[in-house]
Amino acid sequence: MTAGILDPTISRSSTITTSDTRGTGTAPTGAPRVPELAGLRVGLLENTKRHAAEVLDAVGAALVEQQAEQQAEQPAVRRPIELVRLTKQNFAMPLEGELVERLVRDCDVVVIGVGDCGSCSAAAVADGIALEARGLPVAVVCTEAFDVTSRAMARLKGQSGFPYLLMPHPIANLTPDGIAERGRDLAARIGAHLTGAAA
Repeated sequence: MTAGILDPTISRSSTITTSDTRGTGTAPTGAPRVPELAGLRVGLLENTKRHAAEVLDAVGAALVEQQAEQQAEQPAVRRPIELVRLTKQNFAMPLEGELVERLVRDCDVVVIGVGDCGSCSAAAVADGIALEARGLPVAVVCTEAFDVTSRAMARLKGQSGFPYLLMPHPIANLTPDGIAERGRDLAARIGAHLTGAAA
């Protein structure tokens, strides 16, 4: 008997496919990377999990700080990063159409997080794949404990090679200093992921 994985992001209007992409190494079809984050609108899409908003706020602050440091080292006229904070109210369900349209309209790149349980990690990966298909470069952040769940969702969506970023688990018990440290670590990796630079 074979066990299957149910897709929590399937809705009645979704197209269900029965193809199995396990082991095929299907390459992701996503949005092109951006040359740099300077002057871009960086969406921070938090999923209401404990400390998700704080972690993404720390990421945003670190990205702004990194850009300011680069500006000081290489003086050039660059617009600052603009942070766009948004909330996904139901962490286990697909993004609502209205929120998808707002992200596409108001953001140049998006950071999604934080996947720190099975359903929210799967949904975050599915959301990332959906936004990339709309041409929006995305960095999905999940915790290491749910790597298997995240990868399973990517396979289920036919994007077995879909890249996402892992961070240590858990985040719910982080102190303010721990949140700031995670934000700084993630910011460098997120910047490299969105620009296609070497991490």
